[in-house]
Amino acid sequence: MRIEHRNNVKVCGHGPATLVFAHGFGCDQSMWRFLAPAFEDRYRVVLFDSVGSGASDAAAYERDKYGTLHGYADDVIEIVDAFAQGPVVFVGHSVAAMVGVLASVKAPALFAAQIMVSPSPSYINDGDYIGGFEREDIDELLQTLQDNYLGWSSNMAPAIMGAPAQPELRQELTNSFCRNDPEIAAHFARVTFLSDHRADLPRSTTPALILQCTDDMIAPLSVGRYMQRTLPASVLALIDNIGHCPHMSAPCASTDAMRSFLAAHGLP
Repeated sequence: MRIEHRNNVKVCGHGPATLVFAHGFGCDQSMWRFLAPAFEDRYRVVLFDSVGSGASDAAAYERDKYGTLHGYADDVIEIVDAFAQGPVVFVGHSVAAMVGVLASVKAPALFAAQIMVSPSPSYINDGDYIGGFEREDIDELLQTLQDNYLGWSSNMAPAIMGAPAQPELRQELTNSFCRNDPEIAAHFARVTFLSDHRADLPRSTTPALILQCTDDMIAPLSVGRYMQRTLPASVLALIDNIGHCPHMSAPCASTDAMRSFLAAHGLP
């Protein structure tokens, strides 16, 4: 199967380096439309849909392969090999940020840098680690999602988006969630919310920018600070924003932070 068809890969922009954008749970590549165009004049930009999301080939979804985030990381490596040119910067939102970490551990030579938008290596509180949820909260969330995916999406998507002054974005994320296949979404949610990749952070030596919102119910500030302490060669940039999707609700601030990071690392 062609990678381009499997992941609905789109390439635009021109430049000596490549930015590869990866969306989070329940989303697709359209969620980058406020951010990616700002880089097309200086970078080659690669957008794609994770298998099971957006306009990807749903027939390519294999429960065993995508039963961990490693399956998605393998896809990222294939996409970079096939479509990137020059130094590569991986930009991942939410769970895709951790997919990027795994890809950078597996193939460190492929990546010049990584930008992590609202990342979390683990969503569950564990001793001194505050991930934002108790295990019982996650179990209840996953059970509700399994029993009534559309109802769960209608309730959770607006809370995840935040952006109280931008109701159109809350509705857009709700619609995006509802377009997904409920069975695939439930499986991906389980993989996402039960994953724990804290031990992988020290293994990723690729320079990293961590973009964290000041008020995020999914990835609180404690998570961003933990990642900055644990992830080598990383910096933390706080976006004054409510919600989990600053690339949509605060694109200008997100773009400025990204440009500063790229310039600091000698990228155009």
